[in-house]
Amino acid sequence: MLRPKAVLEALPVSESQFLQHWSLDRSITFLNHGSFGACPLAVLAVQQQFRARMEQQPLQFFGRDLEVLLDEARVELAVFVGADADDLAFVPNATTAINTVLRSLVFAPGDELLTTNQEYNACRNALNYVAERYGLKIVVADIPFPIESPQQVMDAIVGCISARTRLALLDHVVSQTGLVFPIAELVQVLTQQGVETLVDGAHAPGMVPLNLRAIGATYYTGNCHKWLCAPKGAAFLVVQRDRQSVIRPLTISHGANATRTDRSRFRLEFDWMGTDDPTAYLSVPAAIRVMGSLLSGGWDEVMAANHALAIAARRRLCETLAIAPPCPDEMLGSLAVVPLPEGNPQWLQDALLEHYQIEVPIVPYPTACSRLVRVSAQLYNQLEQYESLASAIAVLLREELNQTTNK
Repeated sequence: MLRPKAVLEALPVSESQFLQHWSLDRSITFLNHGSFGACPLAVLAVQQQFRARMEQQPLQFFGRDLEVLLDEARVELAVFVGADADDLAFVPNATTAINTVLRSLVFAPGDELLTTNQEYNACRNALNYVAERYGLKIVVADIPFPIESPQQVMDAIVGCISARTRLALLDHVVSQTGLVFPIAELVQVLTQQGVETLVDGAHAPGMVPLNLRAIGATYYTGNCHKWLCAPKGAAFLVVQRDRQSVIRPLTISHGANATRTDRSRFRLEFDWMGTDDPTAYLSVPAAIRVMGSLLSGGWDEVMAANHALAIAARRRLCETLAIAPPCPDEMLGSLAVVPLPEGNPQWLQDALLEHYQIEVPIVPYPTACSRLVRVSAQLYNQLEQYESLASAIAVLLREELNQTTNK
C-alpha cells in the first residue's frame, strides 16, 4: 500500500475527475460520506438493469434466477472481505445483522454482555433490549477519548472480562469518534477466554483492508453502502460455520421447513425472507469493481488515499482551531473527528449548512468538550473543502461565544 503522504500528493487537483462519478449536489460541500455513503452513477445504472430485469419477468427473476445471482454476488463480496461465501449472508444493514444475532441467541440470567462506551446507539439499544428480556448485565468498558494508543482500548476491554462474560459487542470502526479498534487482537483475547464476539464493522468494508478469516470473530457484520459505495440497503453478516444452526433471520419464512439438502438452512433462510428488492445486494460486485477502478492502484490505493485525506483534513482543522489531535493518525481510517468547545451541536451543524452550504455532522459527545466535528474523506472530496470548513467553524464559534457572552 502506498504511504499516505505520497498518495495524497498524487491525487488529481481537479475534483471533477472523481465528482463526476457521483450525482451529489454540486452546490453542497458534502463531507459526510460516513453516514449513508454515496453510490456512483455507474453502480446505480447496474442496479437499474437488475430492476428492469426483475420487472420484465418477475417469476423468472425471483423463482429461477435470483438464487444463482445471489450466489455470484456473495462470492465476489466474500473474496473482498476475506471470508468464505458459505458463511456470508446478505442483510439490509449492519443494525439488522446485530439484531439478528442478539435475538437468535439464548442467554441465562446472570450472563454478562460486554460492550464499550463508544458503541453505536442503535446497536446498544438492541443490546439493552436483549439484556432486559433475559435479565442480563451489560458491562461497559470505558474507552478514553481523547486517546493515546490502541493499547488503551485493549486494556479497557480486556479488564472487563469476567467468568460470566458471554458475548462482546464491539465496533471495528467507531461511528462517533472514527477510532479503528485493534479488532483482531481483541477477538483473539476474548476467544481465548471463551467469549463469543459480535463485531459491528459497519464502516470497515472499503475503509480498511479486511480479512475476516484472520480476524476470527464469531459474528461479523459490515455495511456495503458506506465506504464500499454500493446502493442503500446492502450489508452482510458472516457467521462461523459451527454457529450457523443457531442464527436465524429476523423474518422466518419458507426456508424454515425447506426439505432441500443441497443448501444449508442458514443459506435457505437468509436468501429468502419474503418478496423484497434484492438489487442492492446484486449490485455489490459492481461497486467493488467501479470503486477499485478509479485509481490505478485499485482498492489499496483508494483506501490509502482516503486515509491520507482524512489525516490532512484533521490537521487543517486542528491548526485553524488551535486544538490538539485527539488520537494518533494510525488509529484512524477515513473518518476523523476534532473536539470543539462546549456548545449546541445542532445549532452549529445547521449553521454550517445554512450559511456555508457545508454538510458535516456535529456529534454530541459526553466529555468536557460535549461535541465533535466528524469529517469523512472520499475520493470526490478535496483538501480545500476541509480548509473552508475550518474557517467557517472558527467564525461560527466566535459568533456563538459572543451570543453567550451577551446574554
